[in-house]
Amino acid sequence: MNANAAHAESDAATYKRLLGLLRPYKVVVSVTLVAMVVDSLCMTLFAKEIKPLIDKLFVVRDPHVIFWMPIIIISIFFVRSIAVYIESYGSAYVGRGVVQDMRRRIFDKYLHMPAAFFDRESSGQQISRITYTSEQVAQATTDSARTAIVDGLLVIGLVGLMLWTNWKLSLALLVMVPMIGLLVTYVSRRYRRINVTIQDVVGRVTGVVEEVVGAHREVKVFGGQDYESKRFDDVTDRTRKLNIKVAATNGLSTAFVQLAAAIALALIVFFATRPFMLNDKLTAGSFARLFMCMGGILPSLKRLTTVQANIQRGLAAAHELFTLLDAPVEHDDGKQVVERCHGDIEFRDVHLTYVGASAQALRGISLDCPRGSITALVGRSGSGKSSLVSLIPRFYEPTSGEVLLDGRPLGNYSLRSLRAQVAWVGQDVVLFDETIAKNIAYGALGGASEADIVAAAEAANAMEFIRELPDGIHSRVGEGGSLLSGGQRQRIAVARALLKNAPILVLDEATSALDTESERLIQDALARLMQNRTTLVIAHRLSTVEHADQIVVLDQGHLVERGTHAELLARGGKYAALYHLQFRDPATVAA
Repeated sequence: MNANAAHAESDAATYKRLLGLLRPYKVVVSVTLVAMVVDSLCMTLFAKEIKPLIDKLFVVRDPHVIFWMPIIIISIFFVRSIAVYIESYGSAYVGRGVVQDMRRRIFDKYLHMPAAFFDRESSGQQISRITYTSEQVAQATTDSARTAIVDGLLVIGLVGLMLWTNWKLSLALLVMVPMIGLLVTYVSRRYRRINVTIQDVVGRVTGVVEEVVGAHREVKVFGGQDYESKRFDDVTDRTRKLNIKVAATNGLSTAFVQLAAAIALALIVFFATRPFMLNDKLTAGSFARLFMCMGGILPSLKRLTTVQANIQRGLAAAHELFTLLDAPVEHDDGKQVVERCHGDIEFRDVHLTYVGASAQALRGISLDCPRGSITALVGRSGSGKSSLVSLIPRFYEPTSGEVLLDGRPLGNYSLRSLRAQVAWVGQDVVLFDETIAKNIAYGALGGASEADIVAAAEAANAMEFIRELPDGIHSRVGEGGSLLSGGQRQRIAVARALLKNAPILVLDEATSALDTESERLIQDALARLMQNRTTLVIAHRLSTVEHADQIVVLDQGHLVERGTHAELLARGGKYAALYHLQFRDPATVAA
């Protein structure tokens, strides 16, 4: 099978699946299709009435025709206007419904995709799928389908009327068939190539805008305006060129159709004036009807060829979306459901290699974290600390080895049950553009009472600033918590973890980059949070983990040292070197 045949088969399968999205709207689709048929029939019927209009109204002045013809014309267009309204409303209703359904399915898919998916793809591309790509699907399923059906039926009806009126003259249409066929084949291939590229480029545009908006401070401080402006111009210029190619292809197809129609029309005029046609009793009305039909066929053919752009764009969009929808989600076949685990965690000879990475992130890690203990993970950046704790909620799966919770492999637990046992406080606090209360009682915690929310905020030392806000815990925090300081955001994250009251706690550099006062408040809150919980702490400031039950030193994915603070200092190994290095650095001491 050659490439073009494979593409055609792929497009047919994609379009068939795309039409499956219309199933929930089958009643509206059926009514809309009937309206489209009526629309085409009305125009064909109007063209049919041209012959009696010319021959009997203007030539013989038939009083019967003079009386009924205006009524017939008004009736035809009255019925057509109703049909056009129904098909317009129905197409919009179905199209918006398909877009909403597709966006919901893509968004739900994102919620269940593994962490590796988000690591390897830009957020701009992910946003573009929901905003831009989903819109193109509506073009293929409704708008383009509407044009194809209405104009396709109209062309069939008008060609049939021409053949019925005078089949000999209508044979001139055969000149158009191979020309239009060649054009449609060429245009389809060209649109397919262009629109696949457009999908990718639009995602890049979204990505550039998102990066600049999110990093506007860094752009200004480091003088990156000119660089970002050039980067944006480069991406948008490529989009512009691709869209110009689409417009040029549309223009070429329109001009080609007009030329083919003009040749066919000229042949009709030529043969109509030949002596051998005089025996066919070609009346003025018949000739006018033929011209009327050709005049109706021409714009319909133009729309049918240019609609290929929207169909191919929609097919490219649908192929991208269906590829995502068919992608595997997080592996979750665990049957074990537990209300509250004991919290004993064990890593057994764990290896981890990220997809596409050449080096291992973790190399044979074996570690016990007993119930209620505090385990501190230290080491240089890139040593594997975050990779290790990410295995606990199964953001990633070990390449080999296994992680056990209460003696059972993590894979035995359902993801929902497993993650319900874990609270997470990270360096980069994630807050949503909602109230403080909804950020603390987020997700599965949404049923918490206001008293419980306030109690969690009190325990996190957050109420001291919350009370000063106009609406207290019902004050909005802004996008990403932009209306709050770093320390305030961190305390809300601690309050969220306190409210969850999970038996396992992960602290990923939760006090880094904070001022002394904020760090003191958060450390005090964390001390309460860590009580009676199995806690894993990632910390660069070694002074914050001196009282941990065990300190684990990682280096290039290896576990190189383990022991208490005093034991490791006495050993004089890597931990002792890191500790002495920090406390010899005046800047670190000042921090």
